[in-house]
Amino acid sequence: MAQLEIYKLYYKAMYNTALRILNNQSDAEDVMQDSFIVAFERIENYREEGSFGGWLKRIVVNNALDIVRKQKPTTQLNEQNEPMSTEQEYCIESDCRLEDIKKAMAKIKNEYRIILSLFLFEGYDHEEIASILQISYGLSRTRYSRARQSLISTIRELQKEREMKWA
Repeated sequence: MAQLEIYKLYYKAMYNTALRILNNQSDAEDVMQDSFIVAFERIENYREEGSFGGWLKRIVVNNALDIVRKQKPTTQLNEQNEPMSTEQEYCIESDCRLEDIKKAMAKIKNEYRIILSLFLFEGYDHEEIASILQISYGLSRTRYSRARQSLISTIRELQKEREMKWA
């Protein structure tokens, strides 16, 4: 009975976390379900050092990343950090439609979508992301920077396509 209440409390958030990483509804549902099973089987490992939701989210993130790793190995990027241009910064603050952002997130590389999801939506910092993805702190920052650039570029393309439709 208590497990059902916990499930009801967290299932939507955990599904959305998995979906943002995997970009596939079926896989996200599987990861969410598997993560609850793992959490309930290992409940004695929860030490109450943080919130239960945070502990569960970490299980979901790790399970989702396992799926990504099995599907396609990620390409390693060098650790050179490239600053963002003023024009790119403007796009993030401009009137980007939520619809465009969602479409763009679905179109960018897996490794970019994952790091953006972990940083922007799940609230992990680069140290935590580096640990989760088993990469260096510098590489986490570099991937995030490139992911933002890719997202902005893709959003602009979508906006141009929409403008051309209406012209």
